[in-house]
Amino acid sequence: QVQLVESGGGLVQAGDSLKLSCAASGRTFSTYTMGWFRQAPGKEREFVAAISKSGSSTYYADSVKGRFTISRDNAKNLVDLQMSSLKPEDTAVYYCAAGRTTGTNALGYAYWGQGTQVTVSS
Repeated sequence: QVQLVESGGGLVQAGDSLKLSCAASGRTFSTYTMGWFRQAPGKEREFVAAISKSGSSTYYADSVKGRFTISRDNAKNLVDLQMSSLKPEDTAVYYCAAGRTTGTNALGYAYWGQGTQVTVSS
């Protein structure tokens, strides 16, 4: 079992950068694909980015490609999401997730953090 705790959210202006971090408990962190999802008010949860167990492969939603970077440190049980050139439409609660999956579907992720709010003002 994996417990996930996100941090780093906040209020920023359009064009700013922000880094989210997710700390995982347990000794099996390196056996999970890690993902970031987000949910805006009134909208469904959507995929943002994912990284393979070793960190050798990354996947991004088209809406964030080129602006967001996902990375992980298996020695420290951490996964980060570096966000740059933020837009008001990036405003959402961002969730860290762990799963034994190679996909971008939220159903493939068994463990979820509590979420952290990111608000981008125009």
